[in-house]
Amino acid sequence: MTCWETIGAYAFRSLGYGEKLLPRSDFTLCQQFTLIGSGLIWNIYFGALALMFGFFFANALAMAKASHNPWARKPAEWFIFVFRGSPLFIQFFLAYSALVMLPRGGIDIFGLHIATNWLTSAWAGALIVLFLNTAAYAAEIFYGALMSVPKGDLEAAEAYGIHGWSKFRRIQWPTMLRLAWPAYTNEAIFLFHATTLVFFSGFPAFQQRGDALYYANYFADKTFNPFVPYPIVAFYFIMLTATLILLFGIVNRRLNRHLPSNIRSKIRLRPRLIR
Repeated sequence: MTCWETIGAYAFRSLGYGEKLLPRSDFTLCQQFTLIGSGLIWNIYFGALALMFGFFFANALAMAKASHNPWARKPAEWFIFVFRGSPLFIQFFLAYSALVMLPRGGIDIFGLHIATNWLTSAWAGALIVLFLNTAAYAAEIFYGALMSVPKGDLEAAEAYGIHGWSKFRRIQWPTMLRLAWPAYTNEAIFLFHATTLVFFSGFPAFQQRGDALYYANYFADKTFNPFVPYPIVAFYFIMLTATLILLFGIVNRRLNRHLPSNIRSKIRLRPRLIR
């Protein structure tokens, strides 16, 4: 099988398309690059969706923690404390163990039948855990930035007659994002790295459809040589991290476009003809 044929057979195997059986012998470098790259699709899926939904939930948690109302502040504080204080691997394990205990036929709530068997799949259960975990970490980042908004900006807004929700939307929230974005970029990178724990925790890889590290571990076990598949995983994640830094850097420049340090001055040539 040529390399192009290998790519055609295994490029989307992690999603259930292509060859049903993994290679058993005579492993080639093309097979390892292709299958590990196929598994990376799951890492991108987990990271992108958890980051997208977690961003909005983290903003809500940060505002709740900054609230003067204890009914909003205390639940947010405990949620952030629990998910930041416990290891992510344990969260995966406990979540899967709890979801497996749900009735396979579903549950009835107020006359509505809700199916529960899909929650034990990694695409749903692990995504929920990653979503809650990154929301807790990002909420603490946004809360710290929210508390660091200069009071002078808020007083100036009130002096111009900007109050309430308008002040938050136009002054506090944009400033909070500008202050928190570098740290939030790090959280996004850590989140994508944490997706490699999904199929090593409690969630099984049905029909050997796993992520990048799952296939790397398969090749390492079969060849007894970890120095080929694991560097390939590292290479893919370095490329993924570089992409994240580029995308988040674009957003960061957009958020800080008004600052003098981000305004490029025109070069003026003034030749001195006479000394």
